[in-house]
Amino acid sequence: MLDGNKFWTSSEISESLSPQIFDFELLTTYKMNKLNQEVTLFLIELNHPFIEEINELRTIILSSEKEIVENIKWNGPNYTFNNQDFLTMRINPPKKIQLIFHRGAKKLQQPENKLIQDTSTLLVWKENDRAILELNSLDQIDIHRIELINIIKKWICKM
Repeated sequence: MLDGNKFWTSSEISESLSPQIFDFELLTTYKMNKLNQEVTLFLIELNHPFIEEINELRTIILSSEKEIVENIKWNGPNYTFNNQDFLTMRINPPKKIQLIFHRGAKKLQQPENKLIQDTSTLLVWKENDRAILELNSLDQIDIHRIELINIIKKWICKM
């Protein structure tokens, strides 16, 4: 089982992910099979100015853990782990992209401390169990890819 308080190095993340994701040809197949078609069609209809960034984030999120499932909720891509909502992409208004980390729609008792330890400084905490991460360019996404995967892995360990 993953340790939710551990900082994952890039090599540990690589080892925990399916090796096929790092093979470009297989990555394309992986994207085609794992990206939810309903979400893809929803995003195409929006004609969003950040569609490339959104699709890159979708791929990173889905490749973080094989049990993560994508759907549409709250007018954006939403992600579940073990059938529990934990991450929603806020894409409207179309001026920025926010990843909202949470523990589902129901109000739960607040943990005494922040749900995860995060040294990246990427998360803006709204509650001890809800945080927002904003990435608005492919460059930002590339720079913070490993940190994002690390945050996702830690978050789902606390689900």
